[in-house]
Amino acid sequence: MAFNHLPAGVHDALRPLSVRPVTHSVSMAHDQIPRQAGIHPSPRAVLGRLSTGAGRGARITHTEHLPPRPGTHADWPSAIRPEVINAIRAAGIDRPWAHQARTADHALRGDSVVVATGTASGKSLAYLAPVLSTLLDGSEEPNGRGTTALYLSPTKALAADQRRAVAGLTAPLGTGIRAAVYDGDTPVEEREWVRQYANYVLTNPDMLHRGILPGHPRWSSFLRALRYVVIDECHTYRGVFGSHVAQVLRRLRRVCARYGSSPVFLLASATASDPAVAASRLTGVPVMEITEDGSPRGEVVFALWEPPLTELHGEQGAPVRRTATAESADLLTDLAVQGVRTVTFVRSRRGAELIALIAQERLAEVDRSLPDRIAAYRGGYLPEERRALEKALHSGELLGLAATTALELGMDIAGLDAVVVAGYPGTRASLWQQAGRAGRTGEGALAILVARDDPLDTYLVHHPDALFRQPVESTVLDPDNPYVLAPHLCAAAAELPLTEPDLKLFGPATEELMPQLEQRKLLRRRATAWHWTRRERAADLTDIRGAGGSPVQVVEAATGRLLGTVDAAAAHTTVHEGAVHLHQGRSYLVRQLDLDDSVALVEEAAPPYSTTARDTTAISILETTTEIPWGDARLCFGSVEVTHQVVSFLRRKLITGEVLGESKLDLPPRTLRTRAVWWTVTDDQLEEARVHPQALGGALHAAEHASIGILPLFATCDRWDIGGVSVPLHPDTLLPTVFVYDGHPGGAGFAERAFHTAARWLAATREAIAACECEAGCPSCIQSPKCGNGNDPLDKKAAIRLLTTLLAGAAGQPPAAE
Repeated sequence: MAFNHLPAGVHDALRPLSVRPVTHSVSMAHDQIPRQAGIHPSPRAVLGRLSTGAGRGARITHTEHLPPRPGTHADWPSAIRPEVINAIRAAGIDRPWAHQARTADHALRGDSVVVATGTASGKSLAYLAPVLSTLLDGSEEPNGRGTTALYLSPTKALAADQRRAVAGLTAPLGTGIRAAVYDGDTPVEEREWVRQYANYVLTNPDMLHRGILPGHPRWSSFLRALRYVVIDECHTYRGVFGSHVAQVLRRLRRVCARYGSSPVFLLASATASDPAVAASRLTGVPVMEITEDGSPRGEVVFALWEPPLTELHGEQGAPVRRTATAESADLLTDLAVQGVRTVTFVRSRRGAELIALIAQERLAEVDRSLPDRIAAYRGGYLPEERRALEKALHSGELLGLAATTALELGMDIAGLDAVVVAGYPGTRASLWQQAGRAGRTGEGALAILVARDDPLDTYLVHHPDALFRQPVESTVLDPDNPYVLAPHLCAAAAELPLTEPDLKLFGPATEELMPQLEQRKLLRRRATAWHWTRRERAADLTDIRGAGGSPVQVVEAATGRLLGTVDAAAAHTTVHEGAVHLHQGRSYLVRQLDLDDSVALVEEAAPPYSTTARDTTAISILETTTEIPWGDARLCFGSVEVTHQVVSFLRRKLITGEVLGESKLDLPPRTLRTRAVWWTVTDDQLEEARVHPQALGGALHAAEHASIGILPLFATCDRWDIGGVSVPLHPDTLLPTVFVYDGHPGGAGFAERAFHTAARWLAATREAIAACECEAGCPSCIQSPKCGNGNDPLDKKAAIRLLTTLLAGAAGQPPAAE
C-alpha cells in the first residue's frame, strides 16, 4: 500500500478554520488608547503588556532583540545629473545610503547588479537615480527617441505604486521623463501613446510575455533604445513561475539584440542567499551583488508565539491547537486597544476577513468607536478602496489591518508600530519582508510570528536559530525544465525565426527539444532557421503563472459570468463537484466540472464547511540522475512518473474543523512527469531501528509527512507545491522507499534542492517529530491536512527511530554537490 500526500494547489482559504470560542479580556484600559502624534510605544513595553493574563506568557517560546543600527552615508556617483540629485534632495533625502550609491555606480558603468538589502532600505532609489539620470541624458539627443528603460514587477499594484513614486520624484525634471504603466488595465487608447512616446515603461512579466514581445515590431523604437531593465522584488520569481520569467527575459534579450541593444539588468530583492547566483540564473547574464545594508534600523523585538492546545480532537483523536487565526485576532485586538498601529499578515483572503471581523466584534465590547479603526486588506479590492485603506492607516484613522500578502511587496506603509504574522509565510525572506513593514521610519518595532498547527511552524517556534541564525533561502528555479522551455522556444520562433546561434541563449536542454517540437509540427526548419507553423499565437501556449495545460474556467451557472480560472493541474482537487470555491470573499459551490470543455459551473452559497480533496497516488522511477550512499541506505534524485486520482472529498466545519462527512468522486487518473528525491533503507537498518514489519508503513508515512512539512525551510516552496509517497516495498527499488516530488510538470527545482540539503533537511525533520509534545502524532508534527489516507497509519516513535538510523548512515558522507 502506498501512503501519499499530493500537492493539491489548494489555497489556504479552503482549509478548515477551527477558531475556538473563548472569553476574551482586553488587557488595556480604554483611556490608554490615545497617544501623541509621532510618539511610538516601546516594542518591549507593548510585548510585556500582551504577555499578561492567564497563560499568555507561556505562549511566547522565544524573544529576539535586534539592536538599532546606524546608517552609513555615501556620495552619489559624479555621473548622476545634478537635476536628479536636486529632485532627490527636494524629496527630503540629502545623501544616499552606501548601498544606494554603490548600486548606482555599477549601473552607470554598465554592470548588471542586484541590490539585496532589508525592507525599507531604499532599494527603489538605488536604481531610480541612475535610470532617471540616463533617461534625462537621452532626452537631450537631437534625433530619435533617446534612451528608454523597462520596469518589471510581479504585480500590477506594485507597478502603479512605483509610477506614483516616479511621478513625485520627477515632477521638477520637466518632460524629460515620460513614465507610463502598460498592463492589462491600460486603456486601449493610451497604449499607442505608451509605445511611441514613453521612455520609462512599467509593466509585469505577463504583459511582456503576451503583449510586448509578440508585438515587438510596434515596440521597435523603444527596444532599440532600451538601456535598463529593472526587475523589482526579484525574489518572488521562483519555482515554475520564476522559470517561466527566466525564459521570457531570454526572449527579451534576443529581441533587443535584433534591434541592436543590450540592456543592463538592475534587480531589487529582499535579503536573499546568493542573490547574484539567483539573479544570474533568472536573467542569463552575469550579475554583481550589493548586500551590505547602509540604512539605519530601529530596535526590533521579535517574538515567537505558540497557541495553546484545546480540548478539541482531530483525525485519529489527535490533539488540536487553537488556530493562528483566532490567536492573531486576539493580538490585533489588544494592540488596537493600546493604540499600536498594526498589520496582521494572513495567508488567505478568508483569514484576513475573519481576523478583522473577530477583532471588530471584540473591540465593540470596549468602545463602539473602535471597530471602525480595524479593516481587512486583500486582493480583489478596487484600487481606490485599497488606496483609501492605505491613507487611513498612514493618518492613524485606522489602527489595524488584517492583510494578505497583497500588502507585502514594496508598498509604502510607513508609520506602523507592530506586525503580527499569522502562520509562517513559507520562507524566511517573506517573513522578514512582512516583519519589516513595521518601524519603517527608523523607530522601534514589534514583530510576532504566531504558529499554525503545522510541523514547520511548530519546529520554528521551538528552534529560533533556524530563523535568526540562518541566512535566508536560495531562490530555486529551473529554466531548463522542458515543460517550461518548450513553449518559450515556440514563442521565440514566432517572434523571430530561431537560428543555431540562438539555441545557446535558451540553455543546454534546447538542442534536445528542437527535434521534438519539429515532430509535433510546432516548428518547421527552413534553411538555417526554425519557424512557428501555426496560425494561433505561440505566446498562448503557456500561462507563465500556471503549471501547464488549459486552465479550467470557473463560471457562475445562473449568469454565465466568468469568475476566474484554475490551473488544470489543480482542477481535480479544487473545483471538483461539491467543492467550496472562494472568489473575492464570496463562497460558491461547484455543481459540475466539465473536463472536456474545461469549465466548472458554480453557484453562490454559504455552506458552514470547507472541502478537502483526497486521492490515491502511485509513483514509478523513470531515471535515476544521481545516487549517493548513506551507509546501507541510498539517497537518490531523478525523474519519476506520478499517477494520482482524486477519489473523494471531506467536508469540515469552519469553526471546529470537525469532519462532517466524506463523499466519493468519479474522476479520471492524472499522470505527472516530474523530478523527485527519494531514499531507501535496508532490512538490516530496519532491524537496527527496531522498526517491525507491522510498524513499517506508519513509520515511513510519518517521516514522509513531516519531511514535506519541513522542506520549505530549505527550499523556496510551499508544502502545497510538493507531494510525497511512502511505500514499504517499492517495485522499482525493491526496498522501503520514501519519495518527495515536485508538484509541477518537469519539476520546479524543489526536489533538487532537497537532495542537495538532505542531511540537514531530514535532521530537522527528525528533530521536529521528536520535539512535539504530543504522544502519538498530531497536525504539529506528522499529520498532514491533505493526506489521501486519512492520516492512517502513522507511527511517530518508529519514524524517529527510522530517521535516526538513516541519518547515522549519512554522517561522514560527502554532501551532495550543488
